[in-house]
Amino acid sequence: MRERWILETKKGDFDGLARQLGVPPLVVRCMINRGVTGEADMKSYLQGTPADLYDPSQMKDLDKAVHILMQGKKQRKKAAIASDFDCDGIFSGYLLWRAFERIGLDSRIFTPDRVQEGYGLNERIVDEALAEDRSILITCDNGIAANAQVAYAKERGMTVIITDHHEVQETLPPADVIVDPKQEGETYPFDGLCGAGVAYKLICALYDACGIPEQEKEELISYVAIATVADVMELIDENRILVREGLRRLPDTDNPGLQALLKVQGMENREISAGHIGFVIGPCFNAAGRIATVQDSFDLLMERDPERALERAGHLRQINEERKQMTEEGAEQAYQMVEERGQDLPDVLVLLLPDTHESLAGIIAGRVKERYHHPVIVFTRTEEGLVKGSGRSVEAYHMFQELMKCKDLMMRFGGHKMAAGMTLRESDLPELERRLNENSALTEEDFCPVVHIDAAMPVGFVTEQLIRELSRMEPFGVGNPRPVFAEQHFRILAGFRLGREKNVLKLRVKNKQGNTCEAMLFHGVDEFDRFVIREWSEAELRRMYEGRENHLDIAFTYYPLVNEYQGIRKIQIQIVGYCRIAKTAESDR
Repeated sequence: MRERWILETKKGDFDGLARQLGVPPLVVRCMINRGVTGEADMKSYLQGTPADLYDPSQMKDLDKAVHILMQGKKQRKKAAIASDFDCDGIFSGYLLWRAFERIGLDSRIFTPDRVQEGYGLNERIVDEALAEDRSILITCDNGIAANAQVAYAKERGMTVIITDHHEVQETLPPADVIVDPKQEGETYPFDGLCGAGVAYKLICALYDACGIPEQEKEELISYVAIATVADVMELIDENRILVREGLRRLPDTDNPGLQALLKVQGMENREISAGHIGFVIGPCFNAAGRIATVQDSFDLLMERDPERALERAGHLRQINEERKQMTEEGAEQAYQMVEERGQDLPDVLVLLLPDTHESLAGIIAGRVKERYHHPVIVFTRTEEGLVKGSGRSVEAYHMFQELMKCKDLMMRFGGHKMAAGMTLRESDLPELERRLNENSALTEEDFCPVVHIDAAMPVGFVTEQLIRELSRMEPFGVGNPRPVFAEQHFRILAGFRLGREKNVLKLRVKNKQGNTCEAMLFHGVDEFDRFVIREWSEAELRRMYEGRENHLDIAFTYYPLVNEYQGIRKIQIQIVGYCRIAKTAESDR
């Protein structure tokens, strides 16, 4: 895949800020490249604590929500928490349930059936809540698009509070209170919280109203951290503090269910990164809501017995393993459909996988987007004549806004810039695809992934101390990518395929200054082999794997890591991208 390599050249007082902050100039350069400028912002970026989080009372109408809940508690009313079946919905619901239990407000979590009912609030939830005499309805991670369902709840006499973080549509639902930092007239300084983050802000204000100590608020941050990373929110501003603090606390969590999940995943007593959340912990909770029942996730979080928690965690892990296999099969089918379209792909890929489990559409759309770097919507068949879709976008394409132009085709719809979900008639799929592609305004440049290089840095400059200093920029993720460096003219001394599937490549490389190190490629090893054959020859590839002298001369983008194995520590570089000669800012892989 063609990539654009862009060496960032932003200006700044690297040395002066480095002295003031006590970090190397390279760390200052990396922060400036991410839009963090000025000493105060950099201190917050590097050292922000829960004390630096914004005052929840700044959020529009949050005080009204607190008033309703406090009155409900005083009048011994009962609450229904209308949650969702993904990781953010699960942790939003659990946080509210736990907080309501703490203040003495009777509550129960209700979630939609993913297959039978789809995303968000529905009339069945309203009816079941009323049957239990629950007169307060509070949504989390959903509700901002549930106009008809909220109207139904209001007609039945319920008091409705919406807490959500999704984009606001043309008209707001007729709730008593809406707490969503994306709504018009919002006064909160940050609109990038996930659903659990919004729920957490409400809980903080509720705890203040009840005189509950600050420490108990902070005990909830790990749950917000998991939801923030799993929902792929930008790790900027307040999210950085929530995730960093949550990750710090997670290994010592007092939740038996989380303790058990860390244990069955081999992460007990280990430092946990955002990557562990995104690729290990989050998917386990998501999997239950996708191919089993979301209740499995709630049962694990609410379990108090350690032995029973281990059983539940093992069950969740097994569900996720099944989900992985189903995802691989669906993704391969999607890749084949794209390949059959040839080189001239439409701007927006609309794929129908009729036999794929609908809950996997979003994951598969993400896989296809990563491989082809086009906006993708994957649809699956549901009931007769209907399809459900899940979309994932590229940076240049605001998926929510573009789909809003086609809302007349939708029976259900919601989302944000980078992702969306929808239900429509299968007969309308060709029209949707036609409109999206006719009006996409995307250019060839938008389909070319951009690799932002923080600095050109020979590997000889990399030390364990430098790696430790760069780690102060964690957590890494969307909005705060891991620093990437580049160097030209690596000679490859030897290559080895590792792993059960032989899908990891370890290279022994040497630069022009004579510095040698290991370079690891964890994805796309077959593609790398094809690159070597295309640019040099199959004979040169054989020489590389045999450790013989060859003519390979490659530029790498990379980030450095310390690998420790059997007590031996060594510096490695992890390969981000490669090209034959980096003579220009653009390269072809």
